[in-house]
Amino acid sequence: MSIVVDKLIPEFEAEATCGTTVNNGALMGQIVVLFFYPKDHTPGCTTEALEFRDRYKDFVKAGAVVYGVSRDNIASHDSFKEKLELPFELIADTEEKMCHMFGVVKNKIMYGKKVKGIERSTFLIAPDGTLKQEWRGIKSAKVQGHANEVLKAVKALKKEVTELEQA
Repeated sequence: MSIVVDKLIPEFEAEATCGTTVNNGALMGQIVVLFFYPKDHTPGCTTEALEFRDRYKDFVKAGAVVYGVSRDNIASHDSFKEKLELPFELIADTEEKMCHMFGVVKNKIMYGKKVKGIERSTFLIAPDGTLKQEWRGIKSAKVQGHANEVLKAVKALKKEVTELEQA
């Protein structure tokens, strides 16, 4: 089952850094940003993680939680998180369950060979568990400024949610 904008995301459960388990139930009632990236400790992924790190307080102020997701294991994530001083948790999707659910596993050509890789993508999930917005196929060269764009969408969603609560 794949995800669709304005529909509930399917049930999932995954292990994250700091010994946490992330699932739909734990995320309900919060605005959630999930950014999928190919690999820890690589240039484009480092730039992307730093962008989210540097704007993290703004995301929290806007009422959002942020998670990075890749196929790397917890040990790799712990190292990446520590090295970059990331304030958010990283989800280890080693079995690619979330990657397939969100449709980010793609065929890529690396050094002339076809490989399955993760397409850099970000998803914005509303407090009721519906997917509100998606950014797919973000190229390494376009990473700079991406977190700002996501933050704008978070602020707009927060305003929408607040207006609905007050109505």
